[in-house]
Amino acid sequence: MILDELNEKLESIKVENSFLYFITRVLKDNFKKSSKVMDKFLFKVYQIDVNDEIRQHLYDLTVEQLGYLQKKKKELQEYDVISDDTEHLFTYSMQNSVMSFADVVFNQLKSQPPKIQSLEEIISEEELWAYSVGFSYSTTDWIYSFRKILSGKVAVDEKDGNKKNALQKSIRTIFNSKSQKLELIEGETVYLDKIVDCIFYDDTFYIARKPQFEQIVGLEEEYKTQATAVITELEDTKMIEGLGVMKDQIEKNPSIHKKLVRLSKIGNHKNIDAKSIKQMQKVCKEHGDKLKIQDGKLLIEDEKDIDLVLKMLADYYKRGEVSGKAYGTFAGKQIQTTEY
Repeated sequence: MILDELNEKLESIKVENSFLYFITRVLKDNFKKSSKVMDKFLFKVYQIDVNDEIRQHLYDLTVEQLGYLQKKKKELQEYDVISDDTEHLFTYSMQNSVMSFADVVFNQLKSQPPKIQSLEEIISEEELWAYSVGFSYSTTDWIYSFRKILSGKVAVDEKDGNKKNALQKSIRTIFNSKSQKLELIEGETVYLDKIVDCIFYDDTFYIARKPQFEQIVGLEEEYKTQATAVITELEDTKMIEGLGVMKDQIEKNPSIHKKLVRLSKIGNHKNIDAKSIKQMQKVCKEHGDKLKIQDGKLLIEDEKDIDLVLKMLADYYKRGEVSGKAYGTFAGKQIQTTEY
């Protein structure tokens, strides 16, 4: 398995051949509304010098995380927007990718990123987005780990006259076990979590934590945009009442984004009519659900109605052809049947 290969490579890499990078995000100039959300941001990479203790910590952490994934993730599975199976290690190929984040892994990390002189100077204009640890196996063979940085885990000292860009809202302290005193932490601080969200190697992301990976590369925001577009398509069918309730949920509930994106991929909603609605009623009745209908149209009044309507439109209920057992899932790929 790829994790075995990565672990062997990493263990053969010298600790001094590991490097820490910060990745920032900034809105592109002259961004057009028609452009995809994943393309509207520019990502920038900065290298940051670390002492031997931190370098060793980051190296050990990555080895530990790879070992954990080897035990936890039993199978490789190609990334799917709706799947949340934690037993799989998801893969996401960046080959031929046009998303903005591709520049990070194919160009910026492989060049010589500028070194950070002052964290505050950078985050006053750019959003600190993620950090990466690069491990050099050879001049052309690198392994990169990534972790999303939460805004609450970055702090800079407030300065008079510069309150606009200050992130620190409270004093930062640490308990010194030697002096047994609570001491003030001065300067700029970033918390580096003991977690790896994803690993990039040989043009492919290996994803340990799917939601965080989607945030890092920009898929999460793109899904929200796509979900809004799908609701417009549902409105155009004239066969669903109460879509305003679903629109409200787009702003509150990110999980609905993926279900709508899934729906856009299979396209069932484009052919909805009175006949298909009757079939939906029949399926719901078989599974103990009640589908709300008004004047021959689907009716949405609350969150439960949203879930049921999306299940029907996405063929949530499936049946095994051999066992005849019924299953419920938004995931799955359509199979083209072969005629003999």
